[in-house]
Amino acid sequence: MVTFLAGGTGTPKLLDGGDGVFDPAETPVVANTGDDVELGGLLVCPDVDTTLFAESGRLDRETWWGIEDDTTETHEELQALADTAGLDAGPRYLPDSAQTAGRDIARWRRFSGVAEFMELGDRDRALHITRTGLLDEGRTLTEATRTLADALGVERPILPMSDDSVATIVHTESGPMHFQEFWVHRRAEPTVESVEFRGAETASATDAVRDALDAPVVVGPSNPVTSIGPMLALDGIREALESTPVVAVSPFVEDRVFSGPAGKLMAATGSDPSTAGVAEAYPFADAFVLDTDDGTDIDRPVVRTDTTLDDPADGERVCRAVREAIERVGGVV
Repeated sequence: MVTFLAGGTGTPKLLDGGDGVFDPAETPVVANTGDDVELGGLLVCPDVDTTLFAESGRLDRETWWGIEDDTTETHEELQALADTAGLDAGPRYLPDSAQTAGRDIARWRRFSGVAEFMELGDRDRALHITRTGLLDEGRTLTEATRTLADALGVERPILPMSDDSVATIVHTESGPMHFQEFWVHRRAEPTVESVEFRGAETASATDAVRDALDAPVVVGPSNPVTSIGPMLALDGIREALESTPVVAVSPFVEDRVFSGPAGKLMAATGSDPSTAGVAEAYPFADAFVLDTDDGTDIDRPVVRTDTTLDDPADGERVCRAVREAIERVGGVV
């Protein structure tokens, strides 16, 4: 068994086409939940859902978000109602008192459904309604995710990092804001001062996650700050990674990031925005997979390949490099 850590689109792209290298049933994915939001009463789990949709063949691979060919009639009607009523279409946080009252499923990350600042497709929304209903019935997020995976025919185990609420809050020159406001609404434009994983001090990794981390671990080419950072903030995760073989795939080619705000967030939080910075941020990593054009000198074993991830053939190639790196550090695949 090999366990992958996933946030954003990096790991789903890596695993896209990797079934010939890693058996999906023996390759669980631990997904970041710091990006989750409660929007209009529905719990939306972007990183969990990207993996669910990718593994079930439903993902919109143009955007790497939502379901391919989904309609957005409900979202469009919400936008139209807000516009007609003269309501602000930006992110509308519920009052502070409502952030921690009532349900425990989405503390510090509750938004009104008015004008819905994140676009949800209609079929996508059905999944969020079902998930939220299962949670309201008393299921854990892990249990609800397993039920949804079974319904979608997903073979790969998908494990939320925690059943507790952890909210990634980006502190900026414009004030603190949830990561989804920073990334989706503001397009990562505000200057970042720091990043907080609110709730991590009292949250814990699930038993399923702890068991999965007994196997060799692959840190996908995800944002080290907001995709992997929330996992590392949980009690026991770093210790688990220090006691098992770990291979990390850099999301950079030297100082050039493939996609997303990783460079900006790393710089803002005191890390060099580069492969060298990733290596420093991951002291528990025993080996790295780097791009052939990445000449970064790392004091740990390195396997180089073209790490571009545009199609399934790319995923298979990089997964083979990952497998080689695992074997180099004594991991059993």
